[in-house]
Amino acid sequence: MESKRQQRINQLLQQDFSELFQRDFVHLGLGAMISVTKIVVTPDLSTAKVYLSLFATKNKEAVIANIRKHTSEIRGKLGARIRHQLRIVPELYFYIDDSLDYIENIENLLKE
Repeated sequence: MESKRQQRINQLLQQDFSELFQRDFVHLGLGAMISVTKIVVTPDLSTAKVYLSLFATKNKEAVIANIRKHTSEIRGKLGARIRHQLRIVPELYFYIDDSLDYIENIENLLKE
């Protein structure tokens, strides 16, 4: 169960990541559109799992690998944005959120 503080930090980070990926890190998407679907922060706020939904790309693994390669750069920009809200910038772990693909697959199976 997440505390209210965790929920506020999740929302803050999701908003900041969305802006970062739309403005500063467009090149990391390798032509794909990146959407931040969910962020889960640990209770001690030391790590954050960032779930990304990738659109208009065939090779999602290459895109996520490119983003993971630039994690320190992303963390630095994030730290500059949230320096007044958080004392420590959490370690970032990026994952592909394939829930939309899963839903689409289920819908296709039901149509058959």
